[in-house]
Amino acid sequence: MPTRPTRRTVLKNLLASTVAIGAAGALPAAAATPSQNPPLKNNIKQSVCRWCYGDLSLDQLCATAKSIGLQGIDLVGPKEWPTLKKYGLHSPMCNGAELNLTDGFNDPQFHAALQKNYAEMIPLVAQAGYTNLICFSGSRRGKTDEQGWANCVQGLTPLLALAAKHKVVLVMELLNSKIDHKDYQCDRTSWGVELAKKLNSENFKLLFDIYHMQIDEGDIIRNITDFHPYIAHYHTAGVPGRHEIDDTQELNYPAIMRAIKATGFKGFVAQEFIPTHTDKIASLRQAVQLCDV
Repeated sequence: MPTRPTRRTVLKNLLASTVAIGAAGALPAAAATPSQNPPLKNNIKQSVCRWCYGDLSLDQLCATAKSIGLQGIDLVGPKEWPTLKKYGLHSPMCNGAELNLTDGFNDPQFHAALQKNYAEMIPLVAQAGYTNLICFSGSRRGKTDEQGWANCVQGLTPLLALAAKHKVVLVMELLNSKIDHKDYQCDRTSWGVELAKKLNSENFKLLFDIYHMQIDEGDIIRNITDFHPYIAHYHTAGVPGRHEIDDTQELNYPAIMRAIKATGFKGFVAQEFIPTHTDKIASLRQAVQLCDV
């Protein structure tokens, strides 16, 4: 049985697939007709994660996103920001300072490299007019919760003053450790919230990935409602499988979006599913409409 793709493997192949398409590649027909798309309410701003559409060039993805009514592209760095600006799109969750998903702030051996990377990236995010910069706890590697929290506080604290100066928020993603990211430490909302309390800074928040948290803890709407002050951003995907968020999976996304809206959330929800249908843009359009509550 083939291995199910993850963000890590798709990102690894993204550059190669983009080059293969070439600048002359035509936009998918589904992306070229904005009139097909009903107007969005935009009570919740939506974006799409770059890595899920590695078979499109960034220009193609931006044009597609714009035609659907999306307002941003997630998980791109400084080299890609000019392309987003060309299409009038935002970068709601910037990346490029992290080492990877496993070597994070919970391990002191990575602090020097991470602090250097983030100290260089934070001003760039601000200069571009963006706010959120992703970060990761890293793998547990036998550390207790207390050790992980203490190490993250040690590694992140020197960066928070710089982040505050530039009005940038470091956003730690919640990832499941059961299926996709074995041994990842920030794998529960409560773990991330406790870290946020220890840091006690408005410049540190959480990325609540709905797919990942359904796998590791469930109780999605209650956790969003209870912990929303600590959440800066959301990601979607269907469970099980990380595919379309339609009626083939177990989550009720319209209800989840209504719960997010009820908290007064003003940030972005990013579509981060791996489409399986032949018309991948139709899948994206359907997801956007489903979340437009």
